[in-house]
Amino acid sequence: MTARYASALVAVATLGAALAFAVPARAQGDMDTPDIGSAANGIARTSVTLTAGPSGAPAGFTVWWMKESDYIANGNSWFLYGDPRQGEAYFWGTPSLNTNGGQYTTFTLAPNQSITVQIGDLADESGVTVTSPSADASTGAELEYGTSYVFCAFANGTVQTYQSGLTLTVQSATQLVNCTFTQGYWKTHPSAWPASCLPMTLGNNSYTQSELLAILGQPVQGNGSISLAHQLIAAKLNVCQGAASNAIASAIASAQAQLAACGSNKLKPVGAGPYCSLTTSSTDSNTNALDNFNNGVTGPGHCGDTPAATSTWGRLKAIYR
Repeated sequence: MTARYASALVAVATLGAALAFAVPARAQGDMDTPDIGSAANGIARTSVTLTAGPSGAPAGFTVWWMKESDYIANGNSWFLYGDPRQGEAYFWGTPSLNTNGGQYTTFTLAPNQSITVQIGDLADESGVTVTSPSADASTGAELEYGTSYVFCAFANGTVQTYQSGLTLTVQSATQLVNCTFTQGYWKTHPSAWPASCLPMTLGNNSYTQSELLAILGQPVQGNGSISLAHQLIAAKLNVCQGAASNAIASAIASAQAQLAACGSNKLKPVGAGPYCSLTTSSTDSNTNALDNFNNGVTGPGHCGDTPAATSTWGRLKAIYR
C-alpha cells in the first residue's frame, strides 16, 4: 500500500513538473485582445493605432514588429521572445512625444480607448521600454527606409490578470528616399548602405560590402574601370535606397556592360589579379553621367539639397556618435 501511494505521488510530481515546463514564459488569457491598424508612415517610422478591448489595457500594451521578409521566412509566424530579428516596445508609463497634441497623457488604456504610436521614433520617448532588432540598434530603433514590416500587439498583464492574446498581424512599409548621395558619402557611411543592395554585382562579378569599400578606396591611377566603379557603386546604392532611376538606368546598364567586358577579372584591389583594366577615355562618358546623377545634377536631386530627404535624427546620432 505504501509503495502504491509513493508511486502515485511520484506520478503527480512528474505531471506537475511537465505542466510547469509546458506553460509559456508569458501566459495569455484574461485581458481582452485589442485591435490594431497601421496609419501614416515615414522614411524610418510607421504609425500604429491600437484600440483596447472591453477590459482596456490598465497596465499598458506591447507592440512587436519585424521585417515582413523575416515573418514570411519564419512561416508567417512571430519569433520567440528576445529574438534579435524582432522588435518590442513595452508601453507602460507617461508619454512625452506620442501625445497627439496633449490628448494622450498615459499609455494605459480605458475600455475601447484608442491610441496611435510611432514605431521607429521611440528613442527619445518616455514611458516605454524598447528592444530593437539588432540591425536597427545603432539608429535608436528606427525602421529601415523603403522596407515592409509587420506589426502585432497585446494588452499587458496585471497582478490579477494575464496579458491578452496577440492581435492580428498588420503590414506597413516605410517610405523610400528619392534623392542621391555622392560616392564620397557612401564611402564614409557604410552603416547607411541598404541591405537589399548587398552583395552587389559589378560586371560579371559579385562583391561584398568590405570588397566594395576597398574598391572605393582604390586610387584610379589611370584605370578607367576604377573611376567608373566608384560612380557605379554610388549610383546603385542611391537606387537601392529609393532614388528614381529613370534618368540613369541606361548609363548604369552601359557601365555594367563595360565592366562585364573584363570577364572574371575583378576590380582592384579585390582578389589576387589579373585585374579589370579599361582606359579612362572609354569610360569617361558613363562615369560623368553617373557622377552627375550622384551629385544631383540629373535625376531626383541631391539629398543634402532636398529638405524632405534629409537624414533622420537617429541616423545622424549613429553617424556622429
